[in-house]
Amino acid sequence: MLAHDLLGYKREPTLLFVTAPAPYRSTPSGLRSIPDHDKGTPVSVAAPIAPALSARAWALLLVLCGTIFLEGIDVAMLAVAVPSIRADLDLSTGTAAWVMSAYVLGYAGFTLLGGRAADLLGRRRMFLVWLTVFLLFSGLGGLATEGWMLIVARFVTGVAAAFMTPAAMSLITTSYEEGPQRNKALLVFAGTAAGGFSLGLVIGGLLTQLGWRWVFFAPVLLAAGILLAAVRTVPVEARPERTGGFDLPGAATAAGAMLLLAFGIVRLEHAAEGWALPAGAFAAGLLLAGLFVLIERRASAPLVRLAMLRRASMIRADLGALLFVGSFFGFQFVVTLYLQELRGWSSLQTALALVVMGADAVLAPTLTPRLVNRFGNARVVLGGFVLAIASYGLFLPIGLDWTYLAMFPTLILTGTAFALAYGPLSIAATDDVPDAEQGLAGGLLHTSTQFGSAVGISAVTAVYGAVSAGTDGSAAATLTAFRAALVVPVVMVVLGALITAYGLRTERRTAGPADGATAPVPAGEPRTTAGAGA
Repeated sequence: MLAHDLLGYKREPTLLFVTAPAPYRSTPSGLRSIPDHDKGTPVSVAAPIAPALSARAWALLLVLCGTIFLEGIDVAMLAVAVPSIRADLDLSTGTAAWVMSAYVLGYAGFTLLGGRAADLLGRRRMFLVWLTVFLLFSGLGGLATEGWMLIVARFVTGVAAAFMTPAAMSLITTSYEEGPQRNKALLVFAGTAAGGFSLGLVIGGLLTQLGWRWVFFAPVLLAAGILLAAVRTVPVEARPERTGGFDLPGAATAAGAMLLLAFGIVRLEHAAEGWALPAGAFAAGLLLAGLFVLIERRASAPLVRLAMLRRASMIRADLGALLFVGSFFGFQFVVTLYLQELRGWSSLQTALALVVMGADAVLAPTLTPRLVNRFGNARVVLGGFVLAIASYGLFLPIGLDWTYLAMFPTLILTGTAFALAYGPLSIAATDDVPDAEQGLAGGLLHTSTQFGSAVGISAVTAVYGAVSAGTDGSAAATLTAFRAALVVPVVMVVLGALITAYGLRTERRTAGPADGATAPVPAGEPRTTAGAGA
């Protein structure tokens, strides 16, 4: 069976110049095929015109989406349960904060390495191995009796996510043909991530009522189900071809630099304790980053081909993802504190109030693909940033007695903005990247989002702390500090909109005379999707 048949394409003839009827060869996933063609005699072959997915293709996509859902629900449930964990284990404020920060450090510190490992060691292998590690250490977290046990479990779980998530994303980008098929798969993937986080807030509130340990045991059950399905669904792939040895110095310096930079960002939340520690972490991280570049330039088989970092559209997409995700988590963090600390809402009430922000779980796979197909990635991303500016701006004058109805427009617009921006940014970050480097591209994207979430939360916390310091602690003073902190997400999405608008302007300059027209593609050259650059 041809791969296009497997994916459920409708087919009609189109004319390509090939030397002979192009034999389709299966990729390791078994879902995608590429014709071998060159200059020669014109023959009629079939081309896909509809983005329908077959049952088998949907099964693979749902399994891979299950991992990003698992990651989102795991983080959200723990965020809700931290106060209960702190009270039950008698943790200090600093230890409780590290229960959350350890996961961020593990994730942000190893995502780049995790993405590249998928390319070099096998996507299926990395996916299954690290999903198993995620399962085991989630369970160990539920058995913890001391704070340090939880911190270690969360750090290793974050490392597991750093290897597992880029592997899942690269399985998608190498299993579905670039264009409408891949775009649809990535948008479903993005929507599932947000749906997991939003649903996790509610489920976390419910499970915490039963006991905080269920917040750790529930992901174990979900991960076990995904693992069993993945063993049967994710096709066995050939061992990746490698030339030269593994770049251990590059791997060590990359991981060290990411860990130190992530640690410095996390410590910004505690700026009141002094700047020496975060400044030292940043300096050491930048030093290791510079050493990493030198190593990669001289390596015969570099971990990261530095030319990848000169892909302008990919870098703009990664920066856009950093700013957008950072603004989203920063905004959500402030709103959560406002509702719980200032308004006295319970964690479950807060979760139910914020669940409307998960609207993108529905919009991302339904509305966004149509907009991308019509307007291109860059315009849809820009629309998401502009909508986020309006959304956060509406919340700036928040008062002490706002009703939920007054907050609702901001919450639903924020979810819609996420649906417009995040999925297309994922597409732009992986478009036109060779299959052999799709794991790296996914690793760069997820590194950006993890750093973005850390920057967003740290920045709003620092602003809130600076404004509230020295006040009488009254409700009015606290509200003023919240309003100041809410400026941070606005600034981040404004910067993201400017970067996206610049990319759109550059794209227009390099476009052909007819906007949106498809120029003839020489035989043997890959086709690219319109509006890919963000």
